Amino acid sequence: MSKGAIKIAVEGVSKVYRTEKVEESFVRRLLPSRRDTEIQVKALDDISLQIYEKEFVSIVGPSGCGKTTLLRIIHGLIKADNGQVLINDQQVTEPKPECGFVFQDFGLYPWRSVIDNIAFGLELQQVERAERMERAQHFIKLVGLEGFESSYPHQLSGGMQQRVGLARMLAIEPQVLLMDEPFGALDAQTKRIMQLELLRILQVQSNANTVIFVTHDLEEALLLSDRVMVMTRRPGRCKEIVEVPFSHPRDEAVMDTPEFIALRRHLWQTLREEQTEVIS
Repeated sequence: MSKGAIKIAVEGVSKVYRTEKVEESFVRRLLPSRRDTEIQVKALDDISLQIYEKEFVSIVGPSGCGKTTLLRIIHGLIKADNGQVLINDQQVTEPKPECGFVFQDFGLYPWRSVIDNIAFGLELQQVERAERMERAQHFIKLVGLEGFESSYPHQLSGGMQQRVGLARMLAIEPQVLLMDEPFGALDAQTKRIMQLELLRILQVQSNANTVIFVTHDLEEALLLSDRVMVMTRRPGRCKEIVEVPFSHPRDEAVMDTPEFIALRRHLWQTLREEQTEVIS
């Protein structure tokens, strides 16, 4: 893809989690003056990344390497210990309305119907009811849920619930879409359908989003993305950024090409190096 303006700049981001180690009670009785010790876990170490406007970037890496932590720092849900994140040249210090988050667990409100779940973000923005219902209906159509407006989450399949979650986020028209393994809990067939639906939705959206997508699925990353960032084992660093050369619009036929197969093999070998070093 042709690169436009930089939308998101991650600059030297590091994060350390600190917890207290509490001694066993019998030790505390024998040595009452003994202090609890602090345990430090370095999750991220000096990550830098530039993401361009309307670009789709996936992040892959070993379990526990800090992918979700990085996504939450970009959103402003947690703060980095070092470094900074800029969106539209503005430093991120808290969640912003132009940045939407889609979680793996759907996060739907069970007491709200499909249309009311989708309209929830608009309600928080104090959009008038008539307008938010109209916009919610537009996104119901966009994600293929017409006829289910009055249904409740427990009446929907997992794939349909994730469509509601995606529609709810798109309805607030975020400039940046952060997605944390949104299809990870779905069965293989539904997952593939949702991947292709996401490609279709982003293609027809009038206000195309910049997307950062966390996944463990290498095929998913290559099918959806313009670039893939590979992270090291903890503490997470940027090991490599892989350019995905396939043009848009894109469908699953690309997965049968020699280029796709070679890229998948390369990503797997790169990640296996990290896993092998942990095991050895």
